[in-house]
Amino acid sequence: MKSLFSRILLAATLVIFILFIALWQWLQFSQEFSRNQIQQSLHRELAEHMAHINPLLSKGITSDAALKEAFHDFMLLGPSFEIYTLDNQGQVIAYDAKEEKIKQHKVDTNIIEQFIQGVNLPILGTDPRSEHKDKIFSAAKLLTPSGQQTGYLYVIIGGEDFDSWQTIVSDHQAPQFWTTAILIAIGFAIILFILLLKLFTAPLSRLENDLRLVAAQQLNSGVTLPGQYTGSSEINQLSKHINTLLQALSLQHQAINRQQEERHEFMLHLSHDLKTPLTSLQGYIDTWLLMPPHERNSDLIEIAANAGQHLQQLLGQMLELAALENGQVKPQWQQVNLQEVLDELQLTFTPRASKKRILLAFDDRLNLCIHTDRQLLLRILNNLVDNAIRYTPDQGVISIKTLADKSNATTWLQVSDNGSGMHKHELAALKQMTQKPMAMASKQSALPQLGVGLAIVRQLLAILKCGIEIDSQPGKGSRFRIELQTQPLLVEPQGSTNRPVKTDDGFEHSVHQG
Repeated sequence: MKSLFSRILLAATLVIFILFIALWQWLQFSQEFSRNQIQQSLHRELAEHMAHINPLLSKGITSDAALKEAFHDFMLLGPSFEIYTLDNQGQVIAYDAKEEKIKQHKVDTNIIEQFIQGVNLPILGTDPRSEHKDKIFSAAKLLTPSGQQTGYLYVIIGGEDFDSWQTIVSDHQAPQFWTTAILIAIGFAIILFILLLKLFTAPLSRLENDLRLVAAQQLNSGVTLPGQYTGSSEINQLSKHINTLLQALSLQHQAINRQQEERHEFMLHLSHDLKTPLTSLQGYIDTWLLMPPHERNSDLIEIAANAGQHLQQLLGQMLELAALENGQVKPQWQQVNLQEVLDELQLTFTPRASKKRILLAFDDRLNLCIHTDRQLLLRILNNLVDNAIRYTPDQGVISIKTLADKSNATTWLQVSDNGSGMHKHELAALKQMTQKPMAMASKQSALPQLGVGLAIVRQLLAILKCGIEIDSQPGKGSRFRIELQTQPLLVEPQGSTNRPVKTDDGFEHSVHQG
């Protein structure tokens, strides 16, 4: 009973059987109603004729002794007629039957009066030989020669004997009828089921076959169900929903494939980035070990240590990127003094910049208080400045400054350098990221062309919901403009000054102190 076939067959059989029984009951009622109407119509004047031709009844005599012979003559009409005389109140006076057969001794005269007045037939009246069942009848008033009514002549059409024979015939025919009815219902249900199967399940079969073919295809080819499905609207809507689901799965599959390809390329670039400092570290240590003890100097160890630090930094960035992609980093929004962030950033990178004689110019000319996460913003700027120092030549300049665009009330934080810049494919990859919605960008894999640092920048910008504009040319440097959510400081903190700080490289760096 779990299959669609068996369920439809059972349902169709039950429905047809119930309808067949209801139809049979209606036909029985209709047949009985018609039979009663015809018989009562044919015998409508029977009681009146009987009262007219009988000399005693025609005189209004209703006594039992006077009517026995008359009743005997009338019963020659057949056993299907039962004759009674009633008084004016409907009380049974005379009848040709044993006393124990009479169950009711009073007949409803209102029904008799309706019959005499010609109400539409059939009309059922009281059957003196039955306590509950009413029957069709014929009735007439009994009048004396002077016209005084003495009672009624009451004739039951289809008496007790008629009912007995009808019951015997019905009991004999009932098993045959029900057997025939059940066989007809089952046969009709099977035919109906076959028609329903062809009409309704054919589209389902086609849909199942098409889904089997779709399962053998590649999702990245954008598969859909072929054509439209005729039949019920539910099948048509189901096919549309399946097509929508297939399109969504295809897009997700393509996105996963792109992510896998990007991750593969990223791992290739990352392995190169890791291999360079690791090779340098191993090479300088091996060189130092191969040198005679008296010729060994600390320069090789210092270079090897720098390579180890670079390797450690790359591994830290990898862990950080993994945490960002897994959604483990949540922003802590607060009001942040931007100049304090820039001061901390400048103090961090001043030693490295001094070695390459690079000028760091970090200044918040607008004196802004921004709504952001301080640590995440600091990590963004750390990565940008770290990349800038790595690719900016000696005696270059790296600047960070705030800009206000009054035309659209936007405030930018611009990070620029005069380093080697980015190539077109690198710039296109980074701009492609900025054009996507932030919710999508935060779920994408790292851009392999940009390295781990800028991949982290991309993830952090998505978390902080910051817009960014990028401009870069090979050999002329790069410029990153980050859109800020700002709140201007109304009061300048007392004791806050910008004073130059001279480093070992001979350049002066502007440091904000409060």
